[in-house]
Amino acid sequence: LAHPAIVTHLKKIGVSAVELMPITAWMDERHLQPLKLTNAWGYNPVTFMALDPRLCPGGVAELRDTVTALHNAGIGVILDLVFNHTAESDMGGPTLSLRGLDDKAYYRRKGRKLVNDTGTGNTVACDHPVVARMVLDTLRHFVRHAGVDGFRFDLAPILGRDKNGFNRDAPLFKAMREHAATR
Repeated sequence: LAHPAIVTHLKKIGVSAVELMPITAWMDERHLQPLKLTNAWGYNPVTFMALDPRLCPGGVAELRDTVTALHNAGIGVILDLVFNHTAESDMGGPTLSLRGLDDKAYYRRKGRKLVNDTGTGNTVACDHPVVARMVLDTLRHFVRHAGVDGFRFDLAPILGRDKNGFNRDAPLFKAMREHAATR
């Protein structure tokens, strides 16, 4: 993406910003392998900050250099992030990251069952203070270390969910607004 020919082409066609689909570590949903299918979209994250080496083998330095090259050409960069679920899926899914750290803190539950507001088997508990902090830390990470200009959130209403449904005044939204105001 940072190659001079690509940047020149983007400028030539009038691009002022690009959105990078999820580039954090992800894996295929487990139902795809028996069908001999793969997921090339990146919307099934294993974690939130680690870049997928298939897409960004140079890690955050490569992303930072790409963002810098685009900025030098007057092109902004928006990063698509998935905070609504993880590749750990439902109770039959693998233990990869958050489930192993603290399953009950990181995922929404109703009794012993995982809440599935996302259609993927689990819903990240963005109303839990530990999760909210991780989301904010992730946003700060990509701004500070890669220089991205903004974010697009996959299934964004999950960021405002609590036990009563969607809360437009959710503490996470308030913290995002406060942090953005101090930039």
